[in-house]
Amino acid sequence: MATTSRAGHPLPYGTYREAIERETRRFADTVRGADPAGAVPSCPDWTLADLTEHVGTAQRWFCALLTRRVQEPPRSRDVELGLPERAQDYADWVAGGAPGVSAVLRETDPHEAMWAWGEDQHARFWARRMLFETLVHRMDAEHALGRASDVDPVLAADGVDEFLVNLPYAGLFAPEVTKLRGDGEIIAFRCAGPDGAIGEEWRVRLDGDGFRLLPNSGSDTEAEANTAAVRGQAADLLLLLYGRRSHRDPAFSVSGDVTVLDRWFAHTAF
Repeated sequence: MATTSRAGHPLPYGTYREAIERETRRFADTVRGADPAGAVPSCPDWTLADLTEHVGTAQRWFCALLTRRVQEPPRSRDVELGLPERAQDYADWVAGGAPGVSAVLRETDPHEAMWAWGEDQHARFWARRMLFETLVHRMDAEHALGRASDVDPVLAADGVDEFLVNLPYAGLFAPEVTKLRGDGEIIAFRCAGPDGAIGEEWRVRLDGDGFRLLPNSGSDTEAEANTAAVRGQAADLLLLLYGRRSHRDPAFSVSGDVTVLDRWFAHTAF
């Protein structure tokens, strides 16, 4: 995949549509035949049945929003689920919804204006969000079953971008985010390439009234100094931001004031 992500500039819509199909199949294949009562360590208090129901429900909900082209926050989350009676059948239920998801995405104009809880008030927001909702939970399921996970580094970097772009708006369901404040501290999240070179970078500034993702600077000399920085592979950064990894893990290179990072992660994982 030659396309690269840039902060604030999503990948082509077709990339999300294809990746959602692929990740949905992978998720269903991962949980099929597993004990539905098995614990999911990365989602405390959830079983594999809970996780699978959540993925299938979220996809159907997002598709309902896209089909209706909602223009304001919905007052109800009711949607026809067709959830099987037996948890053992949930994997097939998730897989069985994939053709409907694909059809909705194919029929959707990604540039059409519609309500979204994040920054991008267009239909494409929901495709991007659906992908990373499914992808991260696929890795949750693999981790719960002791299996190794892999993520395309381009998609992982775009997932980092999607998380950071939309995080300032996530207080709707993650109230701790609204409590994150600072005095101008800047945190940099850096992708490390396979050869050790620094790839993409995202910089967030914490201010007295909240936080925001800074635009890419034209030159290093123009940029304000970072208070703290975390560097790692794109897939590891994605899991870090979602609270599935710790910045103290050896997979990451950390510099600067670690207490600022502690404050960040105490408020932002969801």
